[in-house]
Amino acid sequence: MLLSALGFPLETVLVFAALSLGAMAIDLFAHRDNHTISLKSAAWWSVFWILISLAFGGYLWWHHGGEMASLFFTGYALEKVLSVDNLFVMMAIFSWFNIPEHLCHRVLYWGIIGAIVFRMVFVALGVGLMSLHPLVELLFAVAVGASGYFMMQNNEQHDEEEDYSQHIAYRWVHKFFPVFPKLHGDYFFLRGDTLAAARAAHPDTKLELAGEHTTNKKLNRPKKLTPNAWVATPLFLCLAVIELTDVMFAFDSVPAVIAVSREPLIVYSAMMFAILGLRTMYFVLEALKAYLVHLEAAVCILLYFIAFKLALSASNHLFHHGWQISPNSSLVVVILVLVAGVVASLLFPQNQWDIED
Repeated sequence: MLLSALGFPLETVLVFAALSLGAMAIDLFAHRDNHTISLKSAAWWSVFWILISLAFGGYLWWHHGGEMASLFFTGYALEKVLSVDNLFVMMAIFSWFNIPEHLCHRVLYWGIIGAIVFRMVFVALGVGLMSLHPLVELLFAVAVGASGYFMMQNNEQHDEEEDYSQHIAYRWVHKFFPVFPKLHGDYFFLRGDTLAAARAAHPDTKLELAGEHTTNKKLNRPKKLTPNAWVATPLFLCLAVIELTDVMFAFDSVPAVIAVSREPLIVYSAMMFAILGLRTMYFVLEALKAYLVHLEAAVCILLYFIAFKLALSASNHLFHHGWQISPNSSLVVVILVLVAGVVASLLFPQNQWDIED
């Protein structure tokens, strides 16, 4: 049997590529126009992505046995749950940048493409690190546990409004690109005719030069606007903030999923199929966010569970006590905690997030 560099037969890799790329092409074609996605449409598309994931998990079960399929479903469910918190942050980012609802899916699409690339890099680095020494597992356990703690802290302080103009992604973009602070169609960048049209549509709007800092003269180093320069719009600034935010979330989710399995294909496929459904899940959660008020607590509990699982595995490698949590047990815990968060939100609908529609 010919094995790929990912440790699985080439046939399995090709099935994964065909399912993921084919589904992405269908999704891109179906949402090629800028329009608001209804709750009904978003729900059906979410079902579509879940069915694609179930199809790949069924293929693993058929060709590689129940354990591999269980590892995939555990990682998939965990990444799906961890992504929910990311989606709530995206809602806040869209609100701050005043992005119209019909443009949100365009930003989300490119943001998720970037997330897929970042996850690929993170998985390669994470699996390599985890194979170095059991103590690395302990470091990952501390990282995951700390992320659960800080997530709870952020939940308690969620009423404080964040100033995204101080966000590192905003400052980084503004350092290299001039910024036109008004939306113009669905453009991420303006140049030439599109920039002239935007200026004509908003004659009183001042273009902010790259490096310009209006509130701090020491940091104010404006660069001259060159002909045909690429000028960023708030849509691109929003995308940059979302991409960097996703990188920060990847520090939580990648170690957590790697704790489930160290097979690169299992880890990456679980993450990719979970991430690909995020865009439509966003619009579902946008409509249901007022009811899922205790899901954050469920995510924190899962992070603590994964931290414990990592630490237990590391101590087993160091001291050989024989105690460990099986993939099937992990899957059961993930599902039960997720269901408990949803049920608690329905039974005790006290909105801890204090979100206004």
